[in-house]
Parts: sequence; structure tokens; C-alpha cells
Amino acid sequence: MGLLMSKRQTVEKVQKVSLAVSAFKDGLQEQPAARWRTEAGGTCRGTLEQTVQEGEEEVPAGPSQLEEGSAIKATWERLWDGWAVEPKEFDRANRFTPPAFIRPQQELHDDEPLDISLEQREQILNDEMCEICEVWTAESLFPCRICSRVYHNGCLHHMGYLQNDTVEVMETAHTETGWSCYYCDNLNLLLTEEELYSLMETLRQCKIIPETCLTLDDFLHYKHLVHKQQFEQPMGEAQEEWATLQFSALDPNKKGQIEWPDFLSHESIQLLQKLRPQNSLLQLLTAKEHERARVAFLALDQDSDGFIGENECHKAQHAWFRKHKKETPSFSVSISHVGPMSESSPTRSGSSKSQEKILLAVEQEEARCVDWPSFLRENVAYILAARPNSTAIHLQPPA
Repeated sequence: MGLLMSKRQTVEKVQKVSLAVSAFKDGLQEQPAARWRTEAGGTCRGTLEQTVQEGEEEVPAGPSQLEEGSAIKATWERLWDGWAVEPKEFDRANRFTPPAFIRPQQELHDDEPLDISLEQREQILNDEMCEICEVWTAESLFPCRICSRVYHNGCLHHMGYLQNDTVEVMETAHTETGWSCYYCDNLNLLLTEEELYSLMETLRQCKIIPETCLTLDDFLHYKHLVHKQQFEQPMGEAQEEWATLQFSALDPNKKGQIEWPDFLSHESIQLLQKLRPQNSLLQLLTAKEHERARVAFLALDQDSDGFIGENECHKAQHAWFRKHKKETPSFSVSISHVGPMSESSPTRSGSSKSQEKILLAVEQEEARCVDWPSFLRENVAYILAARPNSTAIHLQPPA
């Protein structure tokens, strides 16, 4: 077992070095462009060090500011390495080496239609050996509900992935609810290097510091800035109301703030929706997610003619989040429960008008029928958004 771990750590180090060399070569090829290019259709290149240095140049150097700048730099580095947040009370001396996350790369055929059969079921088998130690034992293994990976309880502890929620994981891993491993739980790992560069630049321009919580005012301020950058015009009242509802969905415990991992997952899935076609997103689904989609579609197809109504398709978008114990927030929930309201936030009367418009639109769309391929394309973003273990809803479905 010790030999296996030593070999695995060596591979991880080689992977990290390869990434560093690749990024260095890209930087040399694209000089003298030091800043990232974020125009639509362009590529975003640069280095993490350049981003941090640009942010630090705006602040005069001082003892406390240097210490704060070093801490902020560490948060940006963890974001680039694929870690949503630094584990609390992490004893590195007794922990395994964290994995080197390899960012996906987009291929030329990714946007081509993917043939996922409704009738032909896929064989779903979990791995036999623990993903971390690569050793088979008779001990109980935790299966991921998204992918085929399995894990030992002790290995998850040694990696720092289990802190105080061990009992909860043990209760849900072998149930219908299931448990997502650290690969599938972090939606940010679905982003390519170029997409991550784009997201990090947007966060830096909007003065968002990684690993910090956001209040409703912070969230709305960020959404206003992003909307103005993208469309060159202020965000409308209806769009602000939708952002407020999304904040409520990201704050299921009504604490008045959203956690950094939930905000990062939300922004990651929104960026995927913006930059990738639906066929490309379908490439990200696993066999287990295909099967779950089949079960949902067949349950909605009452007459077995291969079609469901538009309203039924919208209901399915909510169904992906029913793994949570708490009731899924809807438009009938008062947005006054979210937390402190800004002066520009929508009122309840505005919310009622928005509900009436949405209900009218749903009635008009009821006549449209949705087949299996269309069902997958319209639900793929919500299926991906439901991967994290968090009770937050990272992509608010329509009413």
C-alpha cells in the first residue's frame, strides 16, 4: 500500500509540473500580451501570478497589507488548483497528498449531437478499488452518486474531505439520495483553463475576494456589474428580481449570506451555459445521470408516445434538486425572507406581477411537446447544477 501511494504521489507531481510548463510556454508564445483578452470568442490567457500582481499593484504596500495580499494570493492559487475552499483545521503532517486536478479540454466534436438512447439502458458499475489508495479491501466503500468512483472512509479522512459530516455521509452514501465525491461536488472543475481564466478575471474586476461570503447587497452589486459589462446597459427590475430569487435559492438556511463554494458553483454553471452549446454540456453527463434522466422522462410520459408537455419539462427541472430534505424554493416564497433588502430591490407587488407573467407564459407553452433529445438539452444544465452535496440550489429553475 505504501508503494502504491508513493507511485500515485509521483504521478500527481509530474502532472502539476506539466501544467506549470504548459502555462509558461503559453505565456511566452503570447507575449507581449500581459493581460487576459476577454472579448467574445477570444481566448483568455495569462498566469495566475500576473493576476495577483495586478491586484496587488492597486494597493500601497504596508505590513498589514502585505500580509493580507499574501492571504488573498493564496485563495486565488487554491481556486486555480481546483480547491473551492481551504479545509479548516487541516493537519497536513498526517494527510495524504491532495490530488492534482486536471482541467478538461474542449474537443472539436464536443458540440456535435450526442445519441443517448431512451430505450437502451447503460450498464452502471462502480469501481472495485478506492480512488485514493487504489487498494481493494473488504471494508465498506462510499460510492459516488454521479461517477463510478468509490472511497474508503479512512482515506477520505486522510485527504481532509471528511470533517464533522462523517455521519451524514455514511447515512446518505448508500441511500437513494446518494453522495457526490470531491470531483463531482465541485462544479468549478468542469471549466477549462480558458473558462477559469475568464471567471477569475471577472471576479477580480468586480472586487470579489475568493473564500468570502456574499450578502444580498454584495450579490446584487456583482450581478449589476457583470450585466453592465456584458450588455453595456443597467440590469432591469425583472432581472434584479430574478437575481434576488437566485440568492434565496443559494441561501437555503436563510442566514442572509451565501457561502463561497455555493457562489462558485453557481457562477461556474452559469459560465458553462453562456460559453458552451447544449450538446457540449451533454458530453459532461455520466451514465448514472443518463439513467436518472430516463427514469424522470418515462415517469412524465404517461401515454408512452415519446413526448411530454412543456410544463412537465419545467417540473423536471425542479426534480433534480429533490435530493435535498428541505422543500425546493419557488416563486411563491416571499423574497423578504432572504435577508437585508437593498433600496433598489423589487417589492412584493412587482413579484406578483412577475408571477402572473410567468404563469401566462407557461400556459401558452403547454401546447408544445418535448421529445427525449429536447428534454435532455433543456435539462442538462440543471442536472449538472444538482451535483453538489450542498442544500443550495445553484441554478434556479423557472416556476
